[in-house]
This record gives sequence, structure tokens and C-alpha cells, in this order.
Amino acid sequence: MSHRIDESAIDFFAIGEDITLRRMVLRNVRPKGTVLFLHGFPETLYAWKEIAEALADDYEIHAFDWPGYGLSSRPAVDRFSYAPMDYAHVLDRYIAKAGIDTSRLTIYATDIGALPALLLAVEKPDIARAIIVGDFAPFNRPALMYESLQNLKAGPAMDQVRAAMNRNRDEILENTFTRGLPREAQFEVPQEFRDDVSRGWSQGAMTVVDAFSHYYSHFTRDQDRFESQLARLKTRLKVVWGEKDLYIRKEMGTELAERLHAELALLPGIGHYPHLQDPKRTADEVRASFR
Repeated sequence: MSHRIDESAIDFFAIGEDITLRRMVLRNVRPKGTVLFLHGFPETLYAWKEIAEALADDYEIHAFDWPGYGLSSRPAVDRFSYAPMDYAHVLDRYIAKAGIDTSRLTIYATDIGALPALLLAVEKPDIARAIIVGDFAPFNRPALMYESLQNLKAGPAMDQVRAAMNRNRDEILENTFTRGLPREAQFEVPQEFRDDVSRGWSQGAMTVVDAFSHYYSHFTRDQDRFESQLARLKTRLKVVWGEKDLYIRKEMGTELAERLHAELALLPGIGHYPHLQDPKRTADEVRASFR
């Protein structure tokens, strides 16, 4: 029988002086391994709830809100830059402080969570027994990205895009997760998840969009860093990609898999958010990583 997640599974976990993460942990007395889920924009740990419930009978499950998202800390940018490399350090500190056995760990990272996981794996090949990534931009290939994402990366349009996204919170919450999918592929986003994203949209002077924009202001630098050190990545890798991804085209995933000789799973009819559109298929990909 699958677990049901209630508030007792969610707490706050300090990993440093400036950063406390809201996290979800589902314990298991005799787990087959541990799974750590890393969300994307504009998500929170609630994006993983259905998958976590499906897997918790067999695995210990962890997920947290990135700094700048959900109910995790939002330090000022002079103390934390929100760059992918900074998120890699957050991930490293979380794994160490939570006492996770990395020899039994699978990380599933999507969107903004994926590059930090790979940057960390370059430096620490034993950070996990396997990493699953998808629907993100590992390399600086703007032509394979949605126009607004291209404009966030650099140039005078950056501030305009950021301002427009901040003005359009309700439209983002309504349409981001299904944008670009044909009618037959449209899916219902859980209301609990929508409500959680909405509740955590702003804290103090910083919104989720602001954190996303800060991330993107350093994105090209950290993409180039990753590509220059690709040969150092030794951690077992699997690439899972929505074939209909509007935001980051599947060619990005294909290139990553080919260059790293990694297994590639292109999910037909699936967009940028496989874990929301088809949680069962996503859970199956996680289970397969333990075989």
C-alpha cells in the first residue's frame, strides 16, 4: 500500500547560517535505496508528492524547495547568488547534513535542478550511485530554448522578461505546466501543488521569478563550466526527456546522452514536466535506476 503524505513528513532543515530548506522526508525501515528529487521552475517539493507516495514503500524519499522557491530561505543576492554552482553547493550540504548514504542514492533532477546535480557530480563522482536528469539546458544552445528563456540568459531583454513574468504570476500558474501540448495531452495539475506554488511565490522582496532570473544571469557561465569538464563526469547517468518539451527541445537531451554515452528515454506525448504529466512513468524510471 502506498504511503500518504501529511504535514508530519515536511519540516525545515538548516544547512547553513543563511539557508534553511523546507523538505519532505519519507522514511523506510528497510529501504532498497534512497531517492532525492530536485524540482524546477516554478515548482516546489509538492511537485513530487504523487511519485513520492508511489515509491515510499520501497525507498526512502527526500525532496526540498530550492532557495528562492516554496518556503525555503531567500538570502539577499550579496550573500547567495542563486547560480547553478551555488545550488550545487546547497545540494552537497543537504546530502551530507541529512546523512544520506550516497552509495545507495539516486538523484532525480529536472529543469533548474539538473545542472547543479551534474556540476556536483563532476566534482564528486560518488555523490550518488545514479543521477536521472531531464528537460533542462546542460549546454549553451539558446536556439534550442524557448524565446523567453533565451532572453533571460543575457542582454537588455533580461530585465524586461523578468518584469513581465513577475506581472504575469496568475498566467504562469495557469498555463506553464501544459503550454504547447495538444488537447489530447493536456493534464490536470493537482490543486494542492498549485496552491503551494502560489503560497510560496513571494517572500519579502524576492519572488520565485527573481530567484529564477538570478539563476539565469549565471547560467551561461556554469553551462560552459560543465561542458568544459564533461570528461570528468563518471557518475552513472540516465536522461529522461519529454518528447514534446516546448521549453527545452529534445535535441538538447539527445546531445547530452550521446556525449556521455548515457541511456536516453524520450517520452512520447510528454512535455516539460513528465513528473506532473505522467507520474507513474516517472516513478518507473526511478525504479529502473536501481536494477
